[in-house]
Amino acid sequence: YMHEFALLWDLFILIAFAIPAVAVAQRIKLPSIVAFLATGMAIGPHGFGLISRSAEVATLAEIGVVLLLFSIGLEVSLAQIVRMRSTIALGGTLQIGITVGAAGAVAGVAGLPTEQAVVFGCFVALSSTAIVLKSYRDRDELDAPHGRTALGILLAQDLMVVPLMLVVQLLGSNQGSGGLGGIGRAGLGLLVLVAILLIGRKLVPWVLERVADFQDTDLFTLAIGFFGLGAAFVAASAGLSLALGAFLAGLLISESEYGAQALSDVLPFRALFSGIFFTSVGMLLDLGFVAERFPLVGGVAVGVIVGKAIIVAAVVTLALRQSFFTGMMSGLGLAQIGEFSFALAIVAAGVGLVPEPVYQVFLAATVVSMLATPLLIAGARPAAEWLGHVTGRTAWEDATFETQPSSLKDHAIIVGYGMTGSRLARVFKAAHIPYLVLETNGLTIRAARQDGESIAYGDGTRREVLVKAGIEGARVVVFNIASPIDELRGVAVAHELNPSMKIVVRTRTVDAIADLERRGASDVVVEEYEAALELFQRVLRHYSIPVYTIGAELDAMRAEHYGILRGVPKEALHLDDLRYLGIHHALEVVEVEAGSAAVGKNPVTLDLRGATGATVVAVIRKGEPFYNLDADSRFEVGDAVVLVGASPALVKGSAMFRAPPRSSNPGGQADGR
Repeated sequence: YMHEFALLWDLFILIAFAIPAVAVAQRIKLPSIVAFLATGMAIGPHGFGLISRSAEVATLAEIGVVLLLFSIGLEVSLAQIVRMRSTIALGGTLQIGITVGAAGAVAGVAGLPTEQAVVFGCFVALSSTAIVLKSYRDRDELDAPHGRTALGILLAQDLMVVPLMLVVQLLGSNQGSGGLGGIGRAGLGLLVLVAILLIGRKLVPWVLERVADFQDTDLFTLAIGFFGLGAAFVAASAGLSLALGAFLAGLLISESEYGAQALSDVLPFRALFSGIFFTSVGMLLDLGFVAERFPLVGGVAVGVIVGKAIIVAAVVTLALRQSFFTGMMSGLGLAQIGEFSFALAIVAAGVGLVPEPVYQVFLAATVVSMLATPLLIAGARPAAEWLGHVTGRTAWEDATFETQPSSLKDHAIIVGYGMTGSRLARVFKAAHIPYLVLETNGLTIRAARQDGESIAYGDGTRREVLVKAGIEGARVVVFNIASPIDELRGVAVAHELNPSMKIVVRTRTVDAIADLERRGASDVVVEEYEAALELFQRVLRHYSIPVYTIGAELDAMRAEHYGILRGVPKEALHLDDLRYLGIHHALEVVEVEAGSAAVGKNPVTLDLRGATGATVVAVIRKGEPFYNLDADSRFEVGDAVVLVGASPALVKGSAMFRAPPRSSNPGGQADGR
């Protein structure tokens, strides 16, 4: 009976053992991929043999890679690619090309034939997007310079999966039947690939638009699945892989206006897709073979990690013109072999390019490099600092300045030239406040200097760089780097170098406020809290609370570092006191405008109370309040007048301090001119 439902039974066993494995991995802070691989090793034919049929294992692997690549195709964000185009086009392309060449050369020297050596280089070139992004996200380093750089290179690698698959299949065609036969099949595959892209780009949106007219989610999901499987089988019929066709289908759907809905339909099954794939890969790993050749496996894994770390670091520092520190952090983060390498390996094995011994060594080395990734990322910072000290580059960023900071006094230092930093610099320039920007992205610096920006190359969290930036004579430093670890270190160093200076920090994490304050931050701006305050301000306006009162309360909340939003006990807001008194709607502050009826008069001569019912309680002139208004008092343009009264009285009274609206006479001239 079980034989009739063998594949279904294998899936049941796979998921049943993967659930506790993933739970344990999450508890000990390991990526889910590691749990899936371990599950496969345990239940596979080389483990306890719960799934022992090689045909079923191969089928599961094929299904897994098809589903995984289809979901990845749906997730490709063209907007993100455009935003990081410099890192993707330059950094990613160089990293992949150099890694393929270097790893292929080493494999060739080790005795592999040319085709197999090139394929091995393709395997090594890819890193694990899932593991790296999860590790950076858990450590709040995704927005740090090395996190953003690593993300750009990972995007380039994901986009190169399809071309690398084509390379593998072309090599397999040439090896399987050299000469014109292999070239002919490769040409046919390329033609089918182009046809899928050209026809699908028109057909997919057209069909989905008609399906969407039915307003049936089940029908829409079926259509999405049809395109994914259809493209996979069309590609396979032309000699390409099922996975390649599925990826293209996902990419075509993602570019349509229905991509977001399709992704939302598929994402709930993403864990199942990746679980099937990685568990099936784990089942293919022969633990006995690995044990017998452990020195070889370990040597390959260490060689890959060291070689990729050096290549990535060199590309980041030399090509992308980022700091030595960022290059080392990115290199160690991307030093492993990635999940898409498994997909390439399955395709290569299918066309006879990878012998079983080489395949087993590759699988084992990949698993080892993946297991080492969290440790490499955790140790990247101290390793980079140690290496910088050994090489004598204690200020490894070697900050360079077009305008020497020694000429700046009482200036502001902006650390990080992202979206917020660039706008802050623009405001400083408009206000004629001297400032200097510190940035570690060489491409960004070149573009900013072309716009005449006062910007320097250097990591503003490092002591030597801040000293060169003239921190001892600065009035304020603004940290705009969105990396909690770097923020804490930078604030501590800045406060130590200049304790009297004001330190302003923009952060995204609520938990960082207390630590930043302890290290010397004067003001901490939390993005989510500022959004809450803006909403608070706009809502209060609809309750007719005076703008001046709202602004004062917002300032008080910021001065107490968002205490009321963080749940810290605080006295009742002044707004609440006004509400309890029942007069929160009875105050207004209005500015005296040129041409208004109030200019040159006082409350008596203006007959404000008799005409409107409002009463003047104070006048604020050039920041100084006046409460006792006598017969000699006169309202001047620019005075802020504080009125009390009922809402209708405030409306009428405020109008007397505002200039009358202009109207046009028949001659086209404004009245009064």
